[in-house]
Amino acid sequence: MRFTYTAEKVGGEIYTGVAEAHDRFELYGIVRREGGKIVALAEDGAGNWLNLKYWNSKLTTVKQYNKILLARNLGAMLSAGLSLARALAVMERQTKNPKLAYVMTEVASDVRRGATLHEALAKFPHLFDNLFVSMVKAGEEGGSLPDSLSVVSDQMERMYQLKKKVRGALIYPAIIVIAIIGIGILMMIYVVPTLAQTFEEMNAELPASTQFVIAISNFLVEYTVLAVGGGIAFLATLYAAMRTPAGRRGADLVFIRMPLIGAMVREVNAARTSRTLASLLSSGVDVLSSLEITGEVVQNSYFRDVIKDAGKSVGRGEPLSAAFVRREDLYPAFVGEMMAVGEETGALAEMLKRLALFYEDEVDRKTKDLSTIVEPFLMVAIGSAVGFFAVSMITPIYSLSQNIG
Repeated sequence: MRFTYTAEKVGGEIYTGVAEAHDRFELYGIVRREGGKIVALAEDGAGNWLNLKYWNSKLTTVKQYNKILLARNLGAMLSAGLSLARALAVMERQTKNPKLAYVMTEVASDVRRGATLHEALAKFPHLFDNLFVSMVKAGEEGGSLPDSLSVVSDQMERMYQLKKKVRGALIYPAIIVIAIIGIGILMMIYVVPTLAQTFEEMNAELPASTQFVIAISNFLVEYTVLAVGGGIAFLATLYAAMRTPAGRRGADLVFIRMPLIGAMVREVNAARTSRTLASLLSSGVDVLSSLEITGEVVQNSYFRDVIKDAGKSVGRGEPLSAAFVRREDLYPAFVGEMMAVGEETGALAEMLKRLALFYEDEVDRKTKDLSTIVEPFLMVAIGSAVGFFAVSMITPIYSLSQNIG
């Protein structure tokens, strides 16, 4: 059962909270252990199917930025001297996201019952991944929970900004390509049929390229529904295929080998690997566990294989840098060299932070320049398509004018 209560502290401070308890007697015990005395309470109808708050907590999503703010604010309150239970109670009231508020209520209730914070967070793996939970656990065990929360909030924000920059850089080329495809389809449906009818009436001899364009136009006009359905079916099949292990593997390889994008993919994964390892190692997580968690964070399967190989190498007593040096076709040579220097000097976490900053700056610079770099390639592709269409449709007109002359 969930209760909303108002309680009074020994010093006279009045506060409100929400807690899970089997009954009112258990709730009284929970609040008493917090150093408070219940003044008023009410049982929530969270299980009621008609309860709007309940459905909001189930249907809304928690964005990455909400979790960044959660970690940062929770760490700040703990650094200021608030107890964990009190800080969680503040987060319950402050968060505007219904789902996150519900989760914080559950987490706070577990902590009040004696669970550790990482145990309470681990019950919600869809919100708090292994990286978040492991860093919180390391902070609790090392007595530096505020520092660990600060590190994990910085880690998530860096990753969030990196992903945002890459996506933003790809929006412009994607819009251009979609617009050109749309214009091409409209011309095939509305412009080409008119020209084709003119050629037919004048018995013009059509070259192969013109016949090809007209054939596509006729298909789109006569079988519009089939063409649209086929396009949707193709995209759906492609999407489903990419969600299979073999499909994801193939897509990962395409991104690595793609001109312009491939270099950025390598640098993004180098930044993500370095940042995650640095955060975990600086928080006190052991190397093998750090590598295992980093493998979950890195999304490209080929880079994930390198990290798994690194874990096996470290287990055999080899240095961490060995696996990365062996795979310079994926990770830039600078990654293995810096790791080796960090291991030799005993400052591996610091070297990894420098690596992360270096490649994050590189990705930032390249995303800013991507539109300028991609523009010539887009212009060549668009020019080739327009040129083919123009030659295909103008050649018969030119032949007709010559015959008339």
